[in-house]
Amino acid sequence: MDHFGGLDVSVKETSICIVDDTGRIVRELKVGSEPEALLKVLGNPAYRFKRIGLEAGPLSQWLFSALAEAGLPVVCVETRHMKAVLKAQINKTDRNDARGIAQ
Repeated sequence: MDHFGGLDVSVKETSICIVDDTGRIVRELKVGSEPEALLKVLGNPAYRFKRIGLEAGPLSQWLFSALAEAGLPVVCVETRHMKAVLKAQINKTDRNDARGIAQ
């Protein structure tokens, strides 16, 4: 089974949402916004990621580089594009943003 990840990055914490290839939420959590914390979750061999998305922002280059170096299929999405996709959500929260990015 393939998995997709969405990261909503803030300065202190990152919301992570992992969905499977049917769109079912497998896991949602918050971790510190640092590569080690993200890799602890995303590096789990139980997940077979096809894609992990994160929105462009102040920490995105640092986090993107660390995830890519670890061999994860990460993509950085331009802020305006992600805003257009996520604005259709009723409840705008970090958790829901991560879910929207994953989906």
